[in-house]
Amino acid sequence: MDEALIRSLTPGVLTVLVRRGADFAAAEDAVQDALLEAVRTWPAEPPRDPKGWLVTVAWRRFLDATRADTARRRREDRVEEEPAPGPAPGVDDTLQLYFLCAHPSLTPSSAVALTLRAVGGLTTRQIARAYLVPEATMAQRISRAKRTVSGVRFDRPGDVATVLRVLYLVFNEGYSGDVDLAAEAIRLTRQLAASVDHPEVAGLLALMLLHHARRAARTAPDGSLVPLAEQDRGRWDTVSIAEGVRILQAALARDRLGEFQAQAAVAALHADAPTAQETDWVQIVEWYDELVRLTDNPVVRLNRAVAVGEADGPRAGLAELAALDDTLPRHTAVAAYLHERDGDLDTAARLYAEAARKAPDLAERDHLTRQAARLNSRRRAGP
Repeated sequence: MDEALIRSLTPGVLTVLVRRGADFAAAEDAVQDALLEAVRTWPAEPPRDPKGWLVTVAWRRFLDATRADTARRRREDRVEEEPAPGPAPGVDDTLQLYFLCAHPSLTPSSAVALTLRAVGGLTTRQIARAYLVPEATMAQRISRAKRTVSGVRFDRPGDVATVLRVLYLVFNEGYSGDVDLAAEAIRLTRQLAASVDHPEVAGLLALMLLHHARRAARTAPDGSLVPLAEQDRGRWDTVSIAEGVRILQAALARDRLGEFQAQAAVAALHADAPTAQETDWVQIVEWYDELVRLTDNPVVRLNRAVAVGEADGPRAGLAELAALDDTLPRHTAVAAYLHERDGDLDTAARLYAEAARKAPDLAERDHLTRQAARLNSRRRAGP
């Protein structure tokens, strides 16, 4: 059975159910039941029209559940609405489902969390990590969002800003390597850019293209992480970089600066540098100043500290870092890097080892462990 096919069909099936009047929570349960039935029966009897089959089975599951909770007349009305078997239109409903999940009855953060879980395919743990909150807190937030939209008709789509936030987080999770969703996020953002004239949509698309252009160089053949400064820039996708820069320049020319445009400007400055040593860190600090003004995000401030350390020296970067919460993800790794650049190898080695213990995934932990081992080896070797 082709699991990728089932995954690609799921958003469309869920969209059909909510269009027909099913509340979101019941529709999601019905689709899950249909997927389980597909796993059981498709290997022996693959359907000629997979999406039509899933729509029909999911709708029947929804009706069965409704019959248990409603009056007889209501049950009969629902039965009459059952879709007739037959081919379903081959339309990609994924982006529309993103808008439907970003419902006006939800706060933006709850809408993002619900969409990432229900449509993006991310786990509660991955979403919690993106929001810098405990997994239990995120699970409660998603549950509350489901209860809020239970029984609500999804006939009022959410706003573009919420959908952009979802696409951004889906891309980031895909780019991390945990789940391969980056290309799908780019595809959906292209669709959105073609239908919505908004500079931040263009900014997000530019940001994705510029980051994705470096993906091939981010890991070594053995799977280990390669820091930006050490990447083989000959492996960067120059076509994607050129497209991203072109899209960004057009967006910036409209003089409606937003968070994604500013992030894309930072990525463009990295992409424009022939070597790591020629990176224009002064301009990058200026763009981070804009990002701090737009978002006041602690992670942005952490990245700005790194940029200040490159532009004005490691001690300036450490001074910026000292003003931040040391429980921030990767705070310890940044401190280790800046201490190494300042020549304090003992402190840097200790902090790299500490950062490795806090790393969110195996690849990052291995990278930081190797950094600590490298410095310890240098210390043992002496001057």
